[in-house]
Amino acid sequence: MGIVAAALQLCSFAQAVPTAIQQQRLSVFGAATETDTDLGGGSNTGVTAGVDLRLGGYRGFYPSIEVRATYPFSKGDVVGETNVLAGVRFERLYGRFHPYANILFGRGRLDYVDGGLYDPTFTYIYYHSSSNVISPGAGVDMDLGNRFAVKVDAQLQRYSTPVTTAGSLWSVPVSVGVVYKFDFNLRHKRSKK
Repeated sequence: MGIVAAALQLCSFAQAVPTAIQQQRLSVFGAATETDTDLGGGSNTGVTAGVDLRLGGYRGFYPSIEVRATYPFSKGDVVGETNVLAGVRFERLYGRFHPYANILFGRGRLDYVDGGLYDPTFTYIYYHSSSNVISPGAGVDMDLGNRFAVKVDAQLQRYSTPVTTAGSLWSVPVSVGVVYKFDFNLRHKRSKK
């Protein structure tokens, strides 16, 4: 009797991971982005697009590789920020809500408007500058069904720039958009019908 109870207990542990969750998943997203540039009170409006590849799960966390790019449609009255970033994202699942945190790295370009900006010593004028970008952030995806979700996302992005006394700026892009999730089990589901 003790062996049967132990076997049943072992089987119950095997069901600890929900079987309905795909361990690997590919999703793409597009979002409208409003960025507080941290330079002269400027902001710009643009679009962000990206892709996430979930790599599995561990203790309720789902790590992904994320790649995203942001392009400004409106550069505002001070600076337009363009970047391409990649890094890791860690997600938790709470029913329809999927909060996450990420850390991204890449390259960015700052395009200064209205004839450029001077450096702090007023020696040189810059029309644009490029730098490495580090971007920690967080957000949440809310499922609308099996394929679509709504995304709300905020990042904190550090750019190096010669036009500030600190030599850098911290911009805050906030994005709202739509996620599309690819279902790799679709062929398997059709073959079972």
